[in-house]
Amino acid sequence: MGMSDSQKWLLLAFVGVTGWLLYLLAPILMPFAVAATLAYLGDPLVDRLETLRYKRFRLSRTLAVSLVFLVIIVVATAILLVVVPTIEYQISEFIDKLPSYLQWFNKSVVPDLQKYLGRGIRPLKTEQLISWVRSYWQDDSSMSQNFLQSVSHSGAIIIGWIMNLVLIPVISFYLLRDWDHLVAKIHDLFPRRAAATVGKLATEADDVLGAFLRGQFYVMLALGFIYSIGLWLIDLDLALPIGMIAGLISFVPYMGMIMGIGMACIAALLQFQDVMYLLSVLLVFGIGHTIENIVLVPWLVGNKIGLHPVAVIFAVLAGGQLFGFLGVLLALPVASVIMVLLRHIHERYTFSGFYSGSSYL
Repeated sequence: MGMSDSQKWLLLAFVGVTGWLLYLLAPILMPFAVAATLAYLGDPLVDRLETLRYKRFRLSRTLAVSLVFLVIIVVATAILLVVVPTIEYQISEFIDKLPSYLQWFNKSVVPDLQKYLGRGIRPLKTEQLISWVRSYWQDDSSMSQNFLQSVSHSGAIIIGWIMNLVLIPVISFYLLRDWDHLVAKIHDLFPRRAAATVGKLATEADDVLGAFLRGQFYVMLALGFIYSIGLWLIDLDLALPIGMIAGLISFVPYMGMIMGIGMACIAALLQFQDVMYLLSVLLVFGIGHTIENIVLVPWLVGNKIGLHPVAVIFAVLAGGQLFGFLGVLLALPVASVIMVLLRHIHERYTFSGFYSGSSYL
């Protein structure tokens, strides 16, 4: 039995009001969205820990969540203590050598470009460029001074950031502890005649979301380390920041590889002042892309998402345009769920009389 016209209008109104509220509340929904993502990523691990037994001892849900949080804290602390200082050191070293790099570029590269491309190519204004770069990368004392000035002039913004950093782990803990209970309660809200269909769609959506949020997250981290190690092996000064950036934006098809190659080629050309090193950069990203397609994606993601690269790019841009960073964060999960719904609609359409024409015979 289908929905009546009043039920359809009610559902449409509900969707419209929900979208409008999301648009209005986007600035304060960020910690909740991040916390829900972390809870979703950690739920399978917590479920697995709950099933472990040693004689008569069995982990409770709260203890399992606490262990998962402990692991997350240890990993986050290690990243802060190792990766962040290394990135800062590499960028500082590159900026210190930037004047000599730019001087070489103006003396050696610009004349050749002018020879083949015309006099419209002009030497770089090194002093202005260096001052602009250094204005965005201060030393520790200047950074501390700027931070204190920001606190005094924009105290509300700083307090907001601190509140978000505090709220995210708190909300994540409670969501993760009560995740199965919340899912069951949401399922109970649906009409019983639709429960079977909703359960089927929820299972498919969970497969798609799991493939994206969990699988793609691991692929991004793996690519970040692969690119960083490869660029480090060819002695590139900015190996870690370029490699991690390329890995972390690889959720958009080919975007991470293209941006990584562009940044690495520029950095290698300035540092080594030899075009042959560009082949090493291309080799690093070629190997990384091959490992991604042959090993990482089939193993960690599979073929459950099935979103076309153009659809991925559109979803990310549309989400960012409508809801800012929150929209970028939720764009592909929402697009994945929409894809599941469209598959269901298409399946029902192909079995309907409207598609086969039997209703008109």
